[in-house]
Amino acid sequence: MTPAESSPRPTRLWRLALSPSVWALHFLLCYITAAIYCAKFAGADGGLTVVRVTIAVYTLVAAGVIGADAISAIGRLRRRGEAPPFDADTPEDRERFLAFSTLLLAGLSLVATLFSGLVAVFFENCR
Repeated sequence: MTPAESSPRPTRLWRLALSPSVWALHFLLCYITAAIYCAKFAGADGGLTVVRVTIAVYTLVAAGVIGADAISAIGRLRRRGEAPPFDADTPEDRERFLAFSTLLLAGLSLVATLFSGLVAVFFENCR
């Protein structure tokens, strides 16, 4: 067996950054949508029904992507089999550590996304 055949799959760091990036994009979309709608269409006393529905859609899509990332991380953790700590200097432990970190970041990002979307529930007008 050659070294290339025996080594595990290369680590993909983008999975670690996916959930926080989705959260940041969701945050920006929510606030930019509300700002543009209030400035161009509704005025200071205008209602936010359209914005609320739009933010709800953004939140559902973002939660779906973050949830899929978390499920993928759980699958990678279960495939590897061991519980933390992942402190050995092996490719397997690095993969387990990254999967566990991805799962934790996905959980944090999901909570933050839900709190960002919750703003639309409390505001009634553009003021």
